[in-house]
Amino acid sequence: MEKLGGGATDAIAVLPSAPVFIRNNDVEHDYRQDSDLYYLTGFDEPSSVLVLSLRDRKATLFLRPRDKEREIWDGPRAGVDGAKSDYGMDASFVIAELSTELARLMENTQRLYYRIGKDKGFDERVLTALDTLRGRARRGITWPTEMVDTGKILHEMRLFKTEDDLAQMRQACAITKEAHSLAMAAAKPGMHEFEIEALLVETFRRHGAERAAYGSIVGSGPNATILHYRSNSRKMQAGELLLIDAGCEYGYYASDVTRTFPVSKTFSREQRAIYELVLDAQLASIDATRVGATLEDGHAASVEVITKGLVKLGLLSGEPAKLIADEAYKPFYMHRTGHWLGMDVHDVGAYFVGGKPRKLEPGMVLTVEPGIYIGREYDKVAPEWRGIGVRIEDDILVTDGAPMNLTESIPKTVAEIERACAA
Repeated sequence: MEKLGGGATDAIAVLPSAPVFIRNNDVEHDYRQDSDLYYLTGFDEPSSVLVLSLRDRKATLFLRPRDKEREIWDGPRAGVDGAKSDYGMDASFVIAELSTELARLMENTQRLYYRIGKDKGFDERVLTALDTLRGRARRGITWPTEMVDTGKILHEMRLFKTEDDLAQMRQACAITKEAHSLAMAAAKPGMHEFEIEALLVETFRRHGAERAAYGSIVGSGPNATILHYRSNSRKMQAGELLLIDAGCEYGYYASDVTRTFPVSKTFSREQRAIYELVLDAQLASIDATRVGATLEDGHAASVEVITKGLVKLGLLSGEPAKLIADEAYKPFYMHRTGHWLGMDVHDVGAYFVGGKPRKLEPGMVLTVEPGIYIGREYDKVAPEWRGIGVRIEDDILVTDGAPMNLTESIPKTVAEIERACAA
């Protein structure tokens, strides 16, 4: 509320809930609340709208009414009384009153904070309220003449994690550690990838996580070289690697972890060489995740280590500096090294400020996830290297001192991985 003015004499913010999406016929996809709305309210029901008014410093929530019949089908609702008693709202209305009340709340307000373009159906409701106010101009009523994206304030707030935020993230990371460790011990030749996926999801839910933070990637053998492999349907074979990119969501905060390990419990010579190269790159990038540095610095650290290592292994030839300048490493390492992490797995927050990469500050959380992927059909290397895919990913908190790895307890060195696989 304190940040809403920003030079305006009066301002209002409107934040709608996430829409409900139909899966097929009358069956809905599992519902998850809009992260911005949940961040401000802790309210997870659909068909709701939060309005913050700077003029009277009030929070108003529009939401579904109590309905005994619908609650038998869909579960309990807070209702207008619960919005105030359970969620601390100053005022509440049933959602059907939004059309008339929204225009009233906007009256004589200079600035509107609203994320236009995200939900075109709701855009129409906001624009209709504005048009209604224009029609009252002869009564001396004014309307917002400035519109600002709510993310300008809210996403900057979400980028910097509070102690409460970090407590949720640490718990998500602890649950994710348990899931990855169990997967390492359970995986064996002849199992299907979906069996490991089921183990991950069961572990998440058993420890209180609401859901997976994103669709789990469980890729064995050549599937480990597919960055966003999702079918998780293949039968694992002896001698292959299994790449698992999976994390849970706890209290609406995500973890995002990747580990790669041998299905047959021990690495082959080539697998170990690639794995240790990726690990060296990741450690270099984590060390670069410090105040004043940028995500670009972390990426550059991984690129340098990987390029030099590929030359040493004979998979690239030439001077590393020129190979980096020519992006000759990209057939092996084609993605960036990290992203913001928080309520969304690819979290909000500007990556560039003033056209330049943003400098890291304490309280930011990001992933560090370099990888090397050698496709089964990539004939520019000897056959023994083909079909090897390795990615290693951890969740890193920027501090005033050394970076803090929130997921460092998940087995990661070759020795730790092989011990976990043999458990």
